[in-house]
Amino acid sequence: MTTNNGVLLVDKARGPTSHDVVARIRRLLAERRVGHAGTLDPMATGLLIVAVGPATRLLRYAQGQSKRYEGEVTFGVRTDSLDADGAVVEIRAVPPLDGERVAEASRDVGGRTSQTPPMVSALKVKGRRLHEMARAGEHVERSPRPVVVSNFELTATDDPARWRFAVTCSSGTYVRVLLSDVAERLGTVGHLSSLRRTHSGRHDVSNAVTLEGLEQRVAAGAGVLAPARTLVDHLAPWRVDGEDELRIRRGQRVTGAPISLEGEVAALNGAGELVAVLVRRDDSWQPTIVMPPSEMDE
Repeated sequence: MTTNNGVLLVDKARGPTSHDVVARIRRLLAERRVGHAGTLDPMATGLLIVAVGPATRLLRYAQGQSKRYEGEVTFGVRTDSLDADGAVVEIRAVPPLDGERVAEASRDVGGRTSQTPPMVSALKVKGRRLHEMARAGEHVERSPRPVVVSNFELTATDDPARWRFAVTCSSGTYVRVLLSDVAERLGTVGHLSSLRRTHSGRHDVSNAVTLEGLEQRVAAGAGVLAPARTLVDHLAPWRVDGEDELRIRRGQRVTGAPISLEGEVAALNGAGELVAVLVRRDDSWQPTIVMPPSEMDE
């Protein structure tokens, strides 16, 4: 029996939560197994990677990849959530911002650093999301987490208080915290005015579809899912023959991979479908995630 199994690149609109997007896709595809990689806040737009069916097992590979964002920051105004959806808690003058000063502040936030997750984030602590605790008036200690900012740029607009930004960063980076830190370095405060995710790993928002576009394609009977292997395209591929495919699907180890392969590899069958993710165990390869054949459900 066939089943939904694959990947959707969704261009999320402003307003719905990432969970809202997943719930809508579940109804649209009549598939309960739907998940996403990398939460986008309601005010954020752009690329949301969604896995459907057995492909949800592979979401961790998309979750851990670097992200690129574009948007605007407003200096001089701080909100309780550090973004445009929050209430104003502080107003401070914005000093003259010349290119050299802005470039220096941008360099200061680059590289390897640590961030303390904000209380308004979706991070779970003891089974509860921080933003739920914050709305209830609770406050808990949060441990700083390592992040990497590999690129950060600020560009002036016609409004001296509003600047455009582009940032490439590791998974788990809170862009609003990053921008608040930049504002402090510039002698003022600030908040995230708009945010759009343009890339996640090798995936580009230009290849994504809106929910409305997705509904139209489903109604027209068009295929909407990219192959599950899309989530592991960054892994080295290994073409396996029919006998090894059967062994792998039974959870058995196989041998014979090219000597050059290391770490995790994507085992593909003759049709180019993902059979499993394998990891080296001494002289053999152990399947860690096995995918069902395309013509069968689990």
